[in-house]
Amino acid sequence: MNLIEELRWRGMIQDIIPGTEEQLQKESTTAYIGFDPTADSLHIGSLIPIIMLVHLQKAGHKPIALIGGATGMVGDPSGKSEERNLLSEETLAFNLAGIRKQLEKFLDFDPSKSNRAEIVNNYDWFKNFSFLDFIRDVGKHITVNYMMAKDSVKKRLDSKNGMSFTEFTYQLVQGYDFYWLYKNKNAKLQMGGSDQWGNIVTGTELIRRKTGKEAFAFTCPLVTKADGGKFGKTEKGNIWLDKSKTSAYHFYQFWLKSSDEDAKKWIRLFTFLSKEETESLIDTHEKNAAARELQKKLAREVTVFVHGEEELQKAIATTEKLFSQAAITPEDLETVEGLTFEYDLGKIRASIDVISFLAETGIFSSKGEARKMIQNGGVSINRDKVTDISMILDESFLLQSQYILVQKGKRNYYLVRSV
Repeated sequence: MNLIEELRWRGMIQDIIPGTEEQLQKESTTAYIGFDPTADSLHIGSLIPIIMLVHLQKAGHKPIALIGGATGMVGDPSGKSEERNLLSEETLAFNLAGIRKQLEKFLDFDPSKSNRAEIVNNYDWFKNFSFLDFIRDVGKHITVNYMMAKDSVKKRLDSKNGMSFTEFTYQLVQGYDFYWLYKNKNAKLQMGGSDQWGNIVTGTELIRRKTGKEAFAFTCPLVTKADGGKFGKTEKGNIWLDKSKTSAYHFYQFWLKSSDEDAKKWIRLFTFLSKEETESLIDTHEKNAAARELQKKLAREVTVFVHGEEELQKAIATTEKLFSQAAITPEDLETVEGLTFEYDLGKIRASIDVISFLAETGIFSSKGEARKMIQNGGVSINRDKVTDISMILDESFLLQSQYILVQKGKRNYYLVRSV
């Protein structure tokens, strides 16, 4: 099974330029994907591009991860309804360092290998590229008519906020990335999400017009959730790859809680299990969906890929503690990242109403949300259900003179440690 066949059965191909499959079968090909440096960590929305690069390298091709230091200063209109905030050089440098460290976990950078991975930053070739040089060497090759025809541009032009010149030229900037990598790194293929198709094709067109040669591309469908919710988003926000932002436990739980329909799709996209093993897992799951073996396997595979076996075992141990019938103690939660909140002991000594307490700790995003959950019977303090929204907490609620144990719904436990 060649690379394109492998990605097709997994559901990872949406658009593809004719000849791409033949190019990949003809020779070891250098290919790249761009990563957005708007934070110092990637999140699970970045896993598909990472996994595409891993598949590419396993098939004998050379992967390049392009981190958009320059394009991060401009903003990409693709799939956006508003222009995003532009980043300073200092912020970008900090973010780039964090992303580089993460990518080095997933790709093989062994210098002895001909298809070793590389990381590049487009700021390196744009920082000394003057505006006059850009419009002479790049702008004259792509017509305004061509740029206006792109769906991402049309949508923004028709919106109430319109589109800035900065964003309008983004496709030329990204197109030049492809041209630069084609000329300097022999990169003949660009991959990305389906929302990037217009920008990617601009790159192939620029290469054709400037060199007379052919370049290739394919995109992967954007990942969605069966219930219509945004993939990778929870009540706590993004699911990050950095465990200091999203603990390995919460990362594991995200995949474990996936719906049957999502798990069937995600097991293909986010793991490296073979087609035969994947189909067998899905078949077993359909015979006994209540056992949730598919979700368990998905959660294990993705957590090991991102955080390693040791963190997986910790996440499983925590899960078993929290969801067994055994009593949960403060010690069970003390070492679990993402479950412990610190709170001012003075406020507890002075007495505080339960709704303010729940909101101020961060367990609930607002007092209104906390009130509603209590009224629906979804909050317990120290294993006792809260039935009175005017309940007052004081020192008598402190376990071991230091802790308050909070349960939110059936599955979410938190430890509040007084400081």
